[in-house]
Parts: sequence; structure tokens; C-alpha cells
Amino acid sequence: MRGAGIAAVAIALLAMPAPPSLADQEEDLAKKTQNPVSDLISVPFENNFNFGAGERDRTQYVLNIQPVVPVHLTHDWLLINRTIMPLVYQPAGVGGSNGEFGLSDINHTAWLSPQNDSPILWGLGPVVSLPTAVNDRLGPSKLSVGPSFVLVTTPGDFVAGFLVNNVWSVAGDSDTPNVNAFTLQYFINYNLADGWYLNTGPVLTANWNAKSGDQWTIPVGAGIGKIHRFGQLPLNLRLAAFSNVERPSGAADWSLQFRIQFLFPKGSRATDESAAAQEE
Repeated sequence: MRGAGIAAVAIALLAMPAPPSLADQEEDLAKKTQNPVSDLISVPFENNFNFGAGERDRTQYVLNIQPVVPVHLTHDWLLINRTIMPLVYQPAGVGGSNGEFGLSDINHTAWLSPQNDSPILWGLGPVVSLPTAVNDRLGPSKLSVGPSFVLVTTPGDFVAGFLVNNVWSVAGDSDTPNVNAFTLQYFINYNLADGWYLNTGPVLTANWNAKSGDQWTIPVGAGIGKIHRFGQLPLNLRLAAFSNVERPSGAADWSLQFRIQFLFPKGSRATDESAAAQEE
């Protein structure tokens, strides 16, 4: 009987699924970073170097700090909060005689998203642009609001989709132009082994109030990324380059983008400590 019991335990242990390997975990994390409505807390620091701006072909720098915090409303619904805080260096000769560095308008989006096994995921909610720019060279300094929508599909090794919004100014500095701005980002990611992936995700924008020929900025390009680990903390690193095939006068010719994204998946020590602090 004792031998039979040991054999039964052994068979049960063999039948249990093996824990995911580190490589599998990194591939899963890579897919979650590529999905704007995934249940993943993250803090990306996106460095954008925009070359050839203005008449003097200067380099503009934009650091987008954009924490993403999903909140469980119910078992089946998430509220995805994404805030973009842009720090901008506007070089001399681009909209002014002197170089300027400071905070631009902060943008916050809140997507309501169902969490299920559907092959297509979506999120819908408001986007708000706050008039936080330190001067009109760094942002319009207008309170602007509008709708935002995101759609994602994850077939096989791909994560693809798009997000779109349009904002209109409703208040702010009366000396600055009104805002009617459109944003469309499509993204296609192909995931490789060990957390590596290929990516294209240009951000297309339109200023509907600009004169004809100066409304659209249309970049094309691609990049490569990988999930790394800094001790126990997973990081998403990505490098990409884009050429602006359509752009307003004075805008940059092309851009180099480097993103470092701190990830806080469920079960990580940092996430568990944060949850415990909230409960206290």
C-alpha cells in the first residue's frame, strides 16, 4: 500500500504542468508590453531624438515619461490609465531665438477594457490634455478633451492593432491657437525567441487647424527590442528609427527612439509590496 501511495504521488507530480521557463516568461512579458490594454503595470521612459528640425536643421529632444496603471473594476473589466508627461528640449531657431527645455502638456487616457479570451481586445475611454506647458514653444497650453479607442489582436507570435484619438480645446490661454488634433498609432510586433521582438509602431498626427500642406506628420520606420532583467526587475528595451515622409514645414526629417520600460508583472516582488502597502 505504501509503495502504491508513493507511485500515485509520483504519477501526479509528473502529470503536473512544468512551471514556465524564464524564456517563456520573457516572451509573455514582451507580448504584454506590446498590448496597450494588458493587465501590466509599467513605467516607460521614451527618449525621442528628432533630427533636422527648423531652418538650421537642429535636434529636438522629447522624453515621454508614461506610466501605465491598470485598475480592476470587476473580475471582467479593467480601467487602463496611461499618463504621458513630455519633457521637451526645443533648440534655438525652432519657433524662437533661444533654446528652451521644460514640461509640455500632460496627456491622460483612461480605457475601459473587457478582459476575456477573445482573439480581439479593445479599450474605449476619454483622453484629456492638461495645459501644463511652461510656455507656448513647448506646448499649446490648452485644456483639451476627446475620445480614444484602441484595438488589439494577438495571433501566434504577432501582436498588432491601433489606437486613435482626437482632442479639441475647451479652455486655456486665449492668446494661443485652439487645438483640434488627431493621433493614430498602428503597431505590428513579431515576437522571436528569448524575449526578442521586431516592431513597427509609428505615431501619425494631424493638426486640423494648420494650413493645407502642414497638417500631417506621417513617419515610417521600425525597430527591435528585448526583455532584459535588472536583478529581479524585468525591463523592456527598444530601439527604433523613423523617417517623416510627410511633415509640416520646420518639423524634423527623421527620429531615433530609445525606450526603457520598467515592468511590474503580477507576482513580482515590487508589485506584491505595492499591493500590501495599499491594503494597509
